[in-house]
Amino acid sequence: MKTALLTGIRKMEIRDVPRPESPGPGRVLLKTRMVGICGSDLHYYTEGRIGGQSVAYPFRMGHECVAEVMTAPGGQSRLKSGDRVAVDPAVSCSRCNQCKAGRPHTCLNLKFMGAPGQMPGALAEYFTMPVENCYPFGGEISLQAAVMAEPLSIAIHAFRLLNDPFIRTVGILGSGPIGLCVLSESLNESSRSVFVTDLADYRIEAALRMGASWGGNPDRMDVSGEVLKREPDGLDAVFECCGDEEALDQGIVMLKPGGKLVVVGIPAADRVRLDIHALRRKEISVIHARRQNGCMQPAIERVRRDPALWEGLVTHLFALEDSGRAFETAARRSDGVIKAVIVSN
Repeated sequence: MKTALLTGIRKMEIRDVPRPESPGPGRVLLKTRMVGICGSDLHYYTEGRIGGQSVAYPFRMGHECVAEVMTAPGGQSRLKSGDRVAVDPAVSCSRCNQCKAGRPHTCLNLKFMGAPGQMPGALAEYFTMPVENCYPFGGEISLQAAVMAEPLSIAIHAFRLLNDPFIRTVGILGSGPIGLCVLSESLNESSRSVFVTDLADYRIEAALRMGASWGGNPDRMDVSGEVLKREPDGLDAVFECCGDEEALDQGIVMLKPGGKLVVVGIPAADRVRLDIHALRRKEISVIHARRQNGCMQPAIERVRRDPALWEGLVTHLFALEDSGRAFETAARRSDGVIKAVIVSN
């Protein structure tokens, strides 16, 4: 089968590798249909690492994926051959103290698709996964919409971490795919004022079309000051979705005393600095969001409710053989890209 491999910094190659012959007990053989390029994939592509995780080449990326069931094991009713599924890329052990505490996303033995030393990614024609990681979706949802379910699940989880029904004003710093998913979740079944920022004007425009109250580019204005002109008391919550230290500083300024800073983005650096005195004086809670926890099915239901919205965020489609151009387009944010998706036929 064909697979797309990262063979060096900003170097992708298409190679032939053996197709998985048997999925094994409790696992399903899947034919890849679409794979979204995530910000974490771009860290591997441009830097070869995230934090302490370094790539050993050749390396197969990809975890935001939808696939078709080829061979499903007997004795279960969840899946059948021909089903189209969205895939939860995190395989937990179900035995450790984190799993037993209802935190499989921080499983002590977690294996994640497309993560160094853990599991191969989905950038291949076929792969296998446990049955419980596969979520069927009906024919009314297109593949192009369904591929957004996994990033949307991260936004749902991040918003759940607030655990506060009285959040009325929200900032989102970074309006890429995850930021736009957080925007959608912020506006879900609630009337909130949402303020967004990004370095790319076309992404701010996308956020405004989705319902953001205001958008600004920090390269051209004091975004914290502009937000506080509109909300003098400060914001209830800010989601940092770009992995940038400066954005963390902006979020701290935007927040009201007692506000919540939710860190969703992945910084390129191993360490970032925070204004500890501003955090202390305003008694700001800093919350880190780690992927998602039990949010895949709710994400699919949200996609089902408005599939056209999610299709619209998939701006670029590339063949598997053109994975190099796909990653370069996403890394450079060129050609108005929001979500680049690789298609395997």
